[in-house]
Amino acid sequence: MRAAIVSLLAFGAAEAVEPSASPTPTSTPKRGELVEVPAAPANGFHFPYLLFIPESAAAKRYDYLLVEPNNTGKPSDDFEVHRNAAVALARDSSVGNFVAKKLGVPLLVPIFPRPGSDDNLYTHSFDRDTILIADGPLRRLDLQLLAMIADARPRLAAMGHPVAAKVLMNGFSASGLFANRFTFLHPREVAAAAYGGVNCFVTLPVAKLKTQALNFPLGLADLEKLTGEPFDRAAYQTIPQLAYMGANDTNDAVRHDDAYTEEERSLVFSLLGEKMPDRWQAVQAVYESEKLPVQFRTYPGIGHGTDGKINNEVAEFFRGVIEKAATRKAD
Repeated sequence: MRAAIVSLLAFGAAEAVEPSASPTPTSTPKRGELVEVPAAPANGFHFPYLLFIPESAAAKRYDYLLVEPNNTGKPSDDFEVHRNAAVALARDSSVGNFVAKKLGVPLLVPIFPRPGSDDNLYTHSFDRDTILIADGPLRRLDLQLLAMIADARPRLAAMGHPVAAKVLMNGFSASGLFANRFTFLHPREVAAAAYGGVNCFVTLPVAKLKTQALNFPLGLADLEKLTGEPFDRAAYQTIPQLAYMGANDTNDAVRHDDAYTEEERSLVFSLLGEKMPDRWQAVQAVYESEKLPVQFRTYPGIGHGTDGKINNEVAEFFRGVIEKAATRKAD
C-alpha cells in the first residue's frame, strides 16, 4: 500500500517550503494517483497529508479543494494503521472520494493518528479531550489542518489545479463531527460543509439551552476561552451545510466514553433526548430557531453508512453551492 503512494516534494520538516511559496514538483503525478506530503512542523503540521487528484479534475471545471478528515474507525498506536485507512479513504472509497471524482476537484485528507494508548482521546472526531491538548504534536489539529490546506494550495497550483480561498468540508461518522466542529471554529475558511452519520447530534449554534450552558463541542459557551477567538456568527451563518442520518442508524457515539464525557452525555440526553430519532428532531429545532442555512436529511432504510443515492446528493449539494457562487461572482 505504501509503495503505491507518490510523495510530492518529500522535504523533511526543516526543509519544508513555506505555505506562501510556489513549489515546482519534481515529477507530476499521474491523474488519479495519490500524493503524500510529509509532515512539516515548521509550517504548522506535525503529520503528513494526502492529495487525491481524480482523473475528472483534468477538465478543471471547478476550482475548489474538498477536505475530508481521516477516520480510521479504531484507535491504534501504529501510525501505519492510520496511514493505510487514510489512503483507502482518499483513493479508493469514501463519500469524499466519490464527490471528488464526481465534481472533478482535488481531495485533501490529513493523516492524523488516533492513539490507542489513551482510550478517551478521539482525535478523529476532534472531541473536547483533543481540543484541550495544550502541547505536543496533537495540539490544535484544526490549526494543523488549516496549515495543510495552506501548504496544499501552491502545490496544487504548480500541478495545474489552483483552488479557491475557501474549502468544501466533508465527513462521515467521526470525520463528520470533525467537519462540523471545524466549520464552527473556522467559518471564514469554509465555502460549504456536509456531514453524515453524526450520531443524531452535532454542535449546537448556541451558548446555552434551557438555561444550561453548553461548552464546546456541545455548544458555544466557552469557544472563545478555548481558542482565543470569539465565534464568528456573521461568517458562519453564510455557510450552506448539509447534515444527514440514516433512519436505521443505531451507531450512537454519545453513549461511549471515548467520544463524550459522562457530563456531556448527561446534558445531551436530558436536553435533547436519549433516543436517537428524538434527539435528531430536537437538534433540527435548535438550528431552525437560529435561522441557519443548514439542511437536515434522514434517509429511510439506511444504517450507519451511505449508498449511491446519498453520495450523489452530497455531490450535488456541493455542486449547487459552487455554481450559485459562480453566478453571484458573474453578476
